[in-house]
Amino acid sequence: MSEALHIGVLMGGWSPEREVSLISGAQCAAALRELGYRVSEIDASHALDRQLAQVQPDVCFNALHGVGGEDGEVQGLLEVLQIPYTHSGVRASALAMDKHLSKQVFAAIGLPIAASVLVEKGSVTAHPMEPPYVVKPVNQGSSVGIEIVVDGSNAVPDCLTEAGWAFDGMAMVEAYVAGRELTCAVMGPQSLDVMEIVPSNGWYDYRAKYEEGGSRHDLPADIPQALASQIQEISLAAHVALGCRGVSRADFRFDADSEQLALLEINTQPGMTPLSLVPEMAAHRGIGFADLVQWIVEDASCQR
Repeated sequence: MSEALHIGVLMGGWSPEREVSLISGAQCAAALRELGYRVSEIDASHALDRQLAQVQPDVCFNALHGVGGEDGEVQGLLEVLQIPYTHSGVRASALAMDKHLSKQVFAAIGLPIAASVLVEKGSVTAHPMEPPYVVKPVNQGSSVGIEIVVDGSNAVPDCLTEAGWAFDGMAMVEAYVAGRELTCAVMGPQSLDVMEIVPSNGWYDYRAKYEEGGSRHDLPADIPQALASQIQEISLAAHVALGCRGVSRADFRFDADSEQLALLEINTQPGMTPLSLVPEMAAHRGIGFADLVQWIVEDASCQR
C-alpha cells in the first residue's frame, strides 16, 4: 500500500438509505486513515462528476447504499472517468438492485426463490396472490418500503393503491416464507459463515437493522451443517451468477416445518456501520474491520 494513495469515500447520496450510508462511510474513512491512506469523504450529490474532479482521488471506496449509489449509476460514472472503485460493477449492481430481474437470474440457474409477481401501482383491485405475502419496492434496500400482508387479510393493502404507494415504478409481491432469517456474506472467492438474525420485534425491518438492540445476531447460526453448507454454496453461486465483485451478502428465509429455503436478494454494498452484519461475519473469521476495509480497497478496479 502506497501511503500517498488517495481514497475518496463516497457516502450519503440521495436515497432513503442516506443516513446509514453516512455512518458506513465515516466508519470506513476512519479505518482507512488509521491504515495510512490519504482520505477524502465525499457526500455524493447529483454533481458527483464535479466533486470528483475537485477531489481527484486515486480510488473510490463506494459506501453508498440504495438508489443512485448501489444500482449501477455511480459505477457507470466511475467507469467513464476511469477511477478504480470498490464492490460490484455496473451490470451486477443494476441486476442485484432490481429484485425481480435478479430473481429471474437465480431461477435460471436453479437457486431456490419464493414465488413472486410484479404489479403496477394503482392497478391492483384484488390480492395479487393469496395472503400471506410481502410487498416490496423493486429497487430499494434496507427493508425500505416493505410491508407484510398477513394471512386472512380481506382488503388490498393501502401500499398497493395509487394513493398509498410511496415509490416510483413497480412493486414486487412475493409469497411470505415463514421461519428464520439467515444471511451469508461472500468475500472474493469464498463464503463466510452463516448468521441467523433474530429481530426483537419479530421482523427484520429498518429499525431492527440499524437501532441498538433491534436484533440479535447468532454467529454461526444454530442450524444443521448440511443447511449451512447449502446456504454458503447458494450465496457464492448467486454472487457469481450476477457477476458481483468484492463483498456481497445474500439474505434467506428458512421454514423448518416445510424445509423451504428461499434466497431473497443479494446486497452488493452491505452496510459497514457498527451494527452491520458483514464486518461481524468477517471478524468471526479473524478479519478485523480495518483488514476488511483494506481488502476491499485493494480489490478496487475499473471494468468490474
